[in-house]
Amino acid sequence: MWKKTNLGETNEERPPLAAPPRPTVPSSIKAPARIGSTLFFKGDLQGEEDLVIEGRIEGKISIKQGNVTVGEKGRVEADIEAASIQVAGLVKGNLKGAERVVLLESGRVEGNITARSVSLENGCHFRGSIDMQSDSAGRPGIKTLPPQPQPAASISSSKVSHGSEQPPPPTTPRAGV
Repeated sequence: MWKKTNLGETNEERPPLAAPPRPTVPSSIKAPARIGSTLFFKGDLQGEEDLVIEGRIEGKISIKQGNVTVGEKGRVEADIEAASIQVAGLVKGNLKGAERVVLLESGRVEGNITARSVSLENGCHFRGSIDMQSDSAGRPGIKTLPPQPQPAASISSSKVSHGSEQPPPPTTPRAGV
């Protein structure tokens, strides 16, 4: 199908061009979502892909199938729930990692940590409690034995020393005993 133009040239009629196909990237090598250092987000954040936080977030973060990394510049005032959590910045909130939580040397956390594996590098700051769950806790098909009562330990008071306590008063022998 050729048309003549008024200048004597010919042009072919073509259908509009379609956008080139987007290359597909396997999810295993997909780049993580990123909150940049100049961004501030307030509210609940949910998703299933890995997340890197360099900015500020206030609210709640739930990335149950992915990993959350709080970079050195990241400032988070939120509870974080993810498969794995790594902190190099500041987090004020509770951390719940299905697999692990790692506090790097520059990391600061004010909150409780719950995970199967917890790692605190020398130099990090942590204020809160840690609850490390065993791999078999709560898994179907795996039986766990109830805790067995342990015998009470006997400690001789003469061997225990507490720096702030004063020694017991000296005993004097009683007459007639």
